[in-house]
Amino acid sequence: MGDVTVTTSEGPREGVPQPVGDRGRRRLMDRMRTPRPPRLWFEILLIALSYWTYSIVRNAVPEQRAQALRNADWIWHFEHQLGTAFELSVNHAANSVTWLVIGMNYYYATLHFVVTLGVLVWLYRRHPGRYAATRLVLFATTAVALAGYYLYPLAPPRLMRGGHFVDTVMVHETWGSMASGDLKTMSNQYAAMPSMHIGWSLWCGLTLFALARVPWVRVLGLLYPALTLVVIVATANHFWLDAAGGLVCLAFGYAVAWLWYGRWPYALPRRAPARQKLRKGARPASGRP
Repeated sequence: MGDVTVTTSEGPREGVPQPVGDRGRRRLMDRMRTPRPPRLWFEILLIALSYWTYSIVRNAVPEQRAQALRNADWIWHFEHQLGTAFELSVNHAANSVTWLVIGMNYYYATLHFVVTLGVLVWLYRRHPGRYAATRLVLFATTAVALAGYYLYPLAPPRLMRGGHFVDTVMVHETWGSMASGDLKTMSNQYAAMPSMHIGWSLWCGLTLFALARVPWVRVLGLLYPALTLVVIVATANHFWLDAAGGLVCLAFGYAVAWLWYGRWPYALPRRAPARQKLRKGARPASGRP
């Protein structure tokens, strides 16, 4: 008689032959979902290509200036109805302290990239087993943000008509934003929703808080996204609702990582099941004498 494949509700039994196609698919999925130590050359290439794609897609989205300004007016009106339209007061208060607002301009322009890359490098070196799942959160967050830029063009507060916001980069003539001054032609000025300054900074903060062992580093991890929120509002680059949009995108990123790996990204990685080796002289577990 030929071999008989036995399938139970508990899954395939040991020693019972399974269809080759099913075994191959299962092994492939297990391999893809099992985090492996990252390769430096691949990670550098992946990050470079991902950021290049992000920049191209984000800046290729039609600016739709009229619609972006209408959306900004609507958000400003909605925040007034909620009683949370505090952006103008924060913007003017920060602008009255020259050294502070100039520092915020440079903060907005640089730390967004420097800290995010720094956390990725730290993950790669100190937590390679958690790297892939945590990186997936960041990439999924950024991908869904691109959809937001396309579907909901939004002007930042500094570009509103009659909003009385101060464009702190233009006023203080600092290099602080790719969307102001001579650099404005290099970036889509109407991609304020969602704020990836918040999405990325919160990803950095949660990652440091979850994995860092030094207490003050964990505290800085929590302070970083909070300070970033102050900066994006004070420089009139975002409404606080843009920050809420960044938070939603980040939640989506964590959900994608959870669904793919079946665990919290910061949890210890599951190892691939090792093959059982028979001891010398031991009999195979076939049930036969």
